Amino acid sequence: MKKSTEFHVHLVSDATGETLINIGRAAAAQYDSANAIEHIYTMVRSEADIERVAADIGAAPGIVLYTLIEPEHARMLEVKCQDLGVPFLSVLDPILSLFQSYLGTQAQNRAGAQHTMDTDYFRRIDALNYTMMHDDGQMPQDLNLADIVITGISRTSKTPTSIYLANRGFKTANVPLVSDIALPEELAQLQSTFVVGLIASPDRIVQIRQHRLLAINADGINSAYINKQSVAEEVAFTRRLCAKKGWPIIDVTRRSIEETAAAILTIYQEYRARQEEQNEQS
Repeated sequence: MKKSTEFHVHLVSDATGETLINIGRAAAAQYDSANAIEHIYTMVRSEADIERVAADIGAAPGIVLYTLIEPEHARMLEVKCQDLGVPFLSVLDPILSLFQSYLGTQAQNRAGAQHTMDTDYFRRIDALNYTMMHDDGQMPQDLNLADIVITGISRTSKTPTSIYLANRGFKTANVPLVSDIALPEELAQLQSTFVVGLIASPDRIVQIRQHRLLAINADGINSAYINKQSVAEEVAFTRRLCAKKGWPIIDVTRRSIEETAAAILTIYQEYRARQEEQNEQS
């Protein structure tokens, strides 16, 4: 590939393109010296759509990644790419070939099949509704209905992590901790619900809080809210509380939301496995 600071990536999908976008971004993230300029084409399901996409590729040549289930459309796009002299790849073909060889059957070729409104789909919607209603300590009276309860001091990514988990189908509530305010009774009394505490380094929390205050033009820039010593005491309070309650702790200082959620799910699955084992023994 010609070395440059920027390059074009064309992502062509016959559905919403979510899978393709994630794959493309995961690959591009491995190259720090280059910046991918994304061109996203969704719901590409006709020859006219392919012609439109090809014209755009010709105007900004680059890598073409696609997920087109209809063979004729895929072949048409490939021919267009060959004529333009640009590299192309069907990102699902290697995976489908592996599945086919293992299962001994052909794929059904259904565009957007992963978005079918089945039981899992409605479970995710239900989880998202629950999570939105139980953000930032709201409606604590039914915390026991949550799959996961996240707690921690301000600016430890509780809300975005909760929403991410909800999109994975887990009812997730989050409850803020304030060191000089008593723990909500509903949280303190939870017995069989998985609770996890989030912490971060005081430096990181202070940085995020400062940006937050500046963004909302808030007064009190020198308040305890962004005092490093005060924040360190808040973090220590979280550690003591979680140790007392037996709640696991995850340090999110250097973690993305996705990494934090993955760590939570790993511990959660272990928690569920222990619960099932205890139920079988009782």
